[in-house]
Amino acid sequence: MSSPFVYTAQTNQRTTEKPVESQPKALDGLSLAVKDLFHMKGLPTTAGNPTWLLTHAYPEVTNSTVIRLLEEGATFVGKTITDELAYSLNGQNKHYSTLDNPAASGRIPGGSSSGSAVAVSLLQADIGLGTDTGGSIRVPSSYQGLWGLRTTHNAIPCDNMVPLAPSFDTIGWMTRDIDTMLAVSQACLPSAQTHSHKPVTIDVEDARIGIATHLFETVAHESQCTRFIEALTTQYDCKALDAGELNLAHLDTADTFRVLQGAEIWQQHGEWISTHNPDIANDIKIRFDWCKTLSTFAIKQAKAQQAHIVAHLNMLFTKYDVLVIPTTPGIAPRCDADDETLANDRNASLSLTAIAGLTGLPQLHLPLFTLHNAPCGLSLVGKKDSDIALIKLAKAFLENVNAKNAA
Repeated sequence: MSSPFVYTAQTNQRTTEKPVESQPKALDGLSLAVKDLFHMKGLPTTAGNPTWLLTHAYPEVTNSTVIRLLEEGATFVGKTITDELAYSLNGQNKHYSTLDNPAASGRIPGGSSSGSAVAVSLLQADIGLGTDTGGSIRVPSSYQGLWGLRTTHNAIPCDNMVPLAPSFDTIGWMTRDIDTMLAVSQACLPSAQTHSHKPVTIDVEDARIGIATHLFETVAHESQCTRFIEALTTQYDCKALDAGELNLAHLDTADTFRVLQGAEIWQQHGEWISTHNPDIANDIKIRFDWCKTLSTFAIKQAKAQQAHIVAHLNMLFTKYDVLVIPTTPGIAPRCDADDETLANDRNASLSLTAIAGLTGLPQLHLPLFTLHNAPCGLSLVGKKDSDIALIKLAKAFLENVNAKNAA
């Protein structure tokens, strides 16, 4: 098993030093793995590419979320491998040994936050800090059987880190259990709860739940999802969304997201790529080359479609408190899958992850199932700033469903 770490804490002890505190902290005893997009004073940020490392100075300031986690008692254990500039959903980087999926050997780890996810799966960290633009928290969480949270866009500042597409970039984390997920979320989110990000609560007993039934009919783990949803329906006010309420083909979520993300990616990194011609994996290079071809007209059309999607989801959230959707189309593809298979999986995943991506909504992955001895699950998507409420609701779901099954 290849190591998910680029740098360990021993690389620079100054980075991990914390003042001695007499009062217990919320994250005492928990170890932290940090995706190699986050700046940490005293350690280089490679963004998954050696040319990036050579052309950028060591950071002088540490990202505020990393600081927050350390202040709350977490212990830094290392920086982790990321797909190059985070522009992938596979969890593969040509400059490092391929990371095997600890939860499903021989399958890809998934997502550009793969290194942090693998560290958590291998019990080498309790908290996997990552980013999620197009699904890089949610996909590895699904593929590795972890709890994963993509936070509300802008609820946590993306300061002192390498951006991908700022209108969609979010910070998130992965854990092995829901209690750690809740503790990390409560530690990080309150510091960002400004007047514009007032936490949204959900009444656990009377939650209005919309089930994207037609989306579950398209995924490989449909039967597992259906059994859980049936149990949930006996406990809660659940209603099936019809195909017209969340028609991804009609809403064109994947293509809309792909265009808008691509335009911002080229704006962020086009000059650097053109100047330095970095050695980048072929599939990522193809996407970068496509980004620079995007026309003003295509971007304008995509922005108009995004506005339509946002309005549509806002309408849905007048009827529901939470939407239940598949996180991924199924389990992780095999590491030896051909390029076409990996591209098809990426596109199918993106059609699902783009729902929260385009609307800036929080999404929590629940690692509930296995298929062919590999993990998979489903997600809760909530209103903006309902991040912690989603976790509490998920915890109630599990307690009630498990109690019913045990009866």
